[in-house]
Amino acid sequence: MTHPRPFRFGVMAANAASGAEWTDTVKKAEDLGYSALLMPDHFGKQLAPISALSTAAAVTTSLRVGTLVFANDFRHPSVLAKETATLDLLSEGRLEVGVGAGWMTDDYATTGIAHDRAGVRIDRMIEAIEVLRGLWGEGAFSFDGEHYNITEMDGLPKPVQAGGPPIVIGGGGKRVLSTAARLADIVGVNPNVGEGKFGPEAVASMSADATEEKLGWVRDAAGDRFDDIEISLLKFVTMVTDQREAVAEKVGAGMGMDAASLIASPHTLVGSAEQLADELIEQRERWQGSYVTVQSDALESFAPVVAALAGT
Repeated sequence: MTHPRPFRFGVMAANAASGAEWTDTVKKAEDLGYSALLMPDHFGKQLAPISALSTAAAVTTSLRVGTLVFANDFRHPSVLAKETATLDLLSEGRLEVGVGAGWMTDDYATTGIAHDRAGVRIDRMIEAIEVLRGLWGEGAFSFDGEHYNITEMDGLPKPVQAGGPPIVIGGGGKRVLSTAARLADIVGVNPNVGEGKFGPEAVASMSADATEEKLGWVRDAAGDRFDDIEISLLKFVTMVTDQREAVAEKVGAGMGMDAASLIASPHTLVGSAEQLADELIEQRERWQGSYVTVQSDALESFAPVVAALAGT
């Protein structure tokens, strides 16, 4: 086995009531040693990612910024290529570009954007990633696909990062994870959200055994490039507490999981800072999960784990 990748940590943030509040959150993430501030992309209660990430990059110097993930159906890739290249340039190469096929049914229902079947949305995402990389590259780019047609377009400006920002693809289903293994720089191993709702299917797919299966899909599809991929694990619940069993039982009850399953899941963290650090080391050994992202409600409470593990 190759030497494990050093740990790095992201924080998911989406909301602020003012510019000052957003700036405070972003600066705090940088000061506490997080590697990246990441945003989802939905039409509900959240800031718009490109504008918010631009501000985040402007008020920091080392913090990376990115998305988990842009919903491909909401942005033509030629537009997204220009926006992301600009953000990469202005942040001096600190951007990560997560791209997804779109999943939350409410986003489609409220906007009237066509919600095609999953296979079509994934096909479109695959084409979009080829367009992004092409427009980030040198010179004019053409593409003749089923969903996108680009004719002799020189994507300008060019990003600072060679070949463009790292691309993140996350998912819980076999086809998306296999696609991620072939195309992405960072693969997010996530619960399977099924038909656009975080329901029982998603909870079942948060288990350690389900994650084992998902990593198998990634390994099989990646082949020789597996060691070049950074594996990302997104934490939906992070509770730093000395009352591990009691808190796990209470949180698990709300999610339809028993305490043992919740503690064993790679998508939840419940325990003391020392227990969580040990757990993350075990998860890296088992699944190569070196890029760990928590929700913003754990930004400060999780900081001791970041301090202990980041870069190791």
